[in-house]
Amino acid sequence: MTQKHLKSYLQPAFIICAAILLTAAVAKEAVIRALGVQMVKEPIPLQHPLDEMDATVLAPYELKESNRIQNRDVLESLGTEEYMQWILEDTEAAPGSPTRYCSLFITYYTGNPDMVPHVPDECYVGGGNTRSGGETVTLDIPGHDAVPFQYVMFQRVKDNMMNTENFSVQYFFHANGKYSGSRTDTRLILGSNWFSKYSYFCKVEWKFYSVDSFGMLYPDKEQTLEASRKLLER
Repeated sequence: MTQKHLKSYLQPAFIICAAILLTAAVAKEAVIRALGVQMVKEPIPLQHPLDEMDATVLAPYELKESNRIQNRDVLESLGTEEYMQWILEDTEAAPGSPTRYCSLFITYYTGNPDMVPHVPDECYVGGGNTRSGGETVTLDIPGHDAVPFQYVMFQRVKDNMMNTENFSVQYFFHANGKYSGSRTDTRLILGSNWFSKYSYFCKVEWKFYSVDSFGMLYPDKEQTLEASRKLLER
């Protein structure tokens, strides 16, 4: 370092600025400790894996399939090994009802997750579908706070590019004890959790469908919301 450069560091203005920054850094740490702010969160492990949940409590829904992800790349992209993938059948629905079956996918994250993971808006588009619309819907569920969730419409091409089919996927988050209808709101909840030692969130995602001799059947919005209310009540 030359004498000229050394003199620039000894200028009063530089020394004052450096002193202010050092004082602010020390004061910030002291204030954080004094207020009890928890910058690093500890995890809350699940007492049991999600897929060990008692499916009988979901009646009249019956568990038809419980699937595990075999592809390690997909699992790493998911960002957690705490998840469940179930196929449920509504035994009260008519055989031809487009809400007869439900694909239910729940993931759990805790501690200091870097970010809220991918949502269906991105994952389904990455799988070759086109997002054709979406909105936030709120349902009042007896015994719970109102549950906001995303109702997202997709379109995909089938039958050798000659026809298309439309379907919807729904999802919400439960973060640190609060329901959230979007990834942005979930990040705000996690970011404002200053005084707790712990942090967690889970994503609940579902899709209704049925199958007949012509292929897949999907419900319209009214049918989807009616079936969603029934499912969430369980």
